[in-house]
Amino acid sequence: MKHRSAGTAALAMLAVGLLVTACTGTGGQTSSGGDSGPRTIRYLVEQPEDAAALKKLETHLAEFEKSSGVDVKLEAMPTDNMRTVLQTQLRSGDGPDVFNWGSGPGYAGALAKAGLLYDLTEAYQKYKWPIYPFAKDRVTFEGKTFGVPGEMETVGLFYNQDLFAKHGVTAPRNLDELKAASATLQSKGVVPIAASDKEGWQGGHLLSMALSSAVGSKGMDALLKGEKSWNSPEVVSALKLWEDFGKSKYLPQFPTSLSYDNANALFFSGKAAMVPTGSWLIDSIEKSAKFKVGYIPFPAPSGPGIFTGGLGSGPFVSAGSKNTDAALELVNFLASPDHARWVVENLGTIPPQPVDVSGLKLSPLLSQTLKDTSTLAGGSGDFGYNIDVLTTDVFNKAMWDGVQGILSGQQTAEQVAANLETAFKKS
Repeated sequence: MKHRSAGTAALAMLAVGLLVTACTGTGGQTSSGGDSGPRTIRYLVEQPEDAAALKKLETHLAEFEKSSGVDVKLEAMPTDNMRTVLQTQLRSGDGPDVFNWGSGPGYAGALAKAGLLYDLTEAYQKYKWPIYPFAKDRVTFEGKTFGVPGEMETVGLFYNQDLFAKHGVTAPRNLDELKAASATLQSKGVVPIAASDKEGWQGGHLLSMALSSAVGSKGMDALLKGEKSWNSPEVVSALKLWEDFGKSKYLPQFPTSLSYDNANALFFSGKAAMVPTGSWLIDSIEKSAKFKVGYIPFPAPSGPGIFTGGLGSGPFVSAGSKNTDAALELVNFLASPDHARWVVENLGTIPPQPVDVSGLKLSPLLSQTLKDTSTLAGGSGDFGYNIDVLTTDVFNKAMWDGVQGILSGQQTAEQVAANLETAFKKS
């Protein structure tokens, strides 16, 4: 449920420790349904930015408790704390029965490799959870499926439609139009693109957006499989794009000193015309933006580009849980179509499964994003990748440090691309 910065930014940092130490499990995996323990389970989630969201979840879980007879002890923990204690808890057998976690090899894959996750392959067959195949693949490792992916997330450009109209700018349909729009906005005293990178993880999204739109999913596959070099002209060009944007003053003056929250504040205040981030911001936009907002993929050199896609954290069952029956009942509740409708309406996020939104009151921005992601997930369009959920900690550090180096003027795109290729070969 919690999903700041694609649920991947801070979580990606967690993967560092996981990948380094993953080697043994708890040995706690038992046969599915072999549970004779109490009907009380612990469910750990990331602390939401909005406390009201946690209260909503508590109320929603009360419905599950009433219908199932399972007592759920909901716990919320800041992501920074979660990454320092969760692995220890899981290894010691003192972890939560169910916990939310990120998808992909750098997240769930690391825990699965360490033997810390309960195998949900049989549960998928039993409950027939309607998860999109591509999303299920992100939690499947060596033929076993270990979790239920969280919300679908896209990364692109939100733009202030009112500010665009005021200055005679239209939504860019290719990279040249983005540059032209940025030049116009910059000349009017408006920050064109509120890119931030103080925390460092944003750099992964900036590269993911520009590169995915430039080379498409096939090109990203080739890079991630090692079939194409990260020192290739396409990667250099995507990195240089941000280098040039900084020099042209299309970005805030010091992106590496600007926090994610402060960048969003620039956008909400109308001082910045665009903000490069993900669909998880929609709920905050609905509450904070006093103007019409549009959402587009990061433009490609030859066209409108494609959205970069990712998955937020979703529920996993601890291999050491002594209450697997009750834990599976909770996961079944969280993977159900009814819960999917609840998530859309109450949290403003997009589940990784088809959702019947009839009768729900949704904003135009959320409705459009839901439609776009559903179309893409159904295989009717191309979808880019969030690089940091598919690569190792070694590569991610090189990427995050490299983009910060570019935005601060300390490294060139060519130097960073060379470092990425070196890091990829070490991974």
